[in-house]
Amino acid sequence: MPDTIAIVEDNAELREMLGRIVKKKAGFELLGSFPDGAAALAQLPALSPDIVIMDIQLPGMSGIECTRLLKAKLPSTQILILTVFDDSELVFKALAAGASGYLLKRSSRSEIIGAIEQVRDGGAPMTGDIARKVVESFRRPSSVKPAATEQLTPSEEQVLSLLAKGYATKEIADRLSVSLHTVRFHFKNIYSKLHVRSRTEALLKYLE
Repeated sequence: MPDTIAIVEDNAELREMLGRIVKKKAGFELLGSFPDGAAALAQLPALSPDIVIMDIQLPGMSGIECTRLLKAKLPSTQILILTVFDDSELVFKALAAGASGYLLKRSSRSEIIGAIEQVRDGGAPMTGDIARKVVESFRRPSSVKPAATEQLTPSEEQVLSLLAKGYATKEIADRLSVSLHTVRFHFKNIYSKLHVRSRTEALLKYLE
């Protein structure tokens, strides 16, 4: 099955360009494109895309707020933030809201496809500076006890263990001899049980 993708971008020209890139790439399916956060939140929960490319600066509701609300409705959907500048504070806030990585608007077609594939496979495209901020933020005292991991099933524990060893989603599926859908379903349950919104948070919770 193809990876389903949605785009949330207010610039019509860029939105159409991203749509063309997704449509032309084998294995990708464009579910829809939206000019703002309100339109995305109204329709995306029913579409349940695998990946959302989210502009960080949208009219009305910001991409950060839209990410937070969307992750609450679709915890297993991976969100790739789209931004003009490598603004570490804004990008960090988006990642803290549940995004999995970010992409600069000046990126080439191959870089855009690469970032989508990286997020799809469990990666988190970001610079070292952003990565350090993410790690530092999760070193702070947590309201969730480490014992929360005790409620995970053996299969969910296996998924997190392999993620901690650096395996991507497809590799985890291969190692466990299950489908990609099954692995993504495990991640959805893990997010719910650990009260997190991304693989980065889940992994740090598991390792604390």
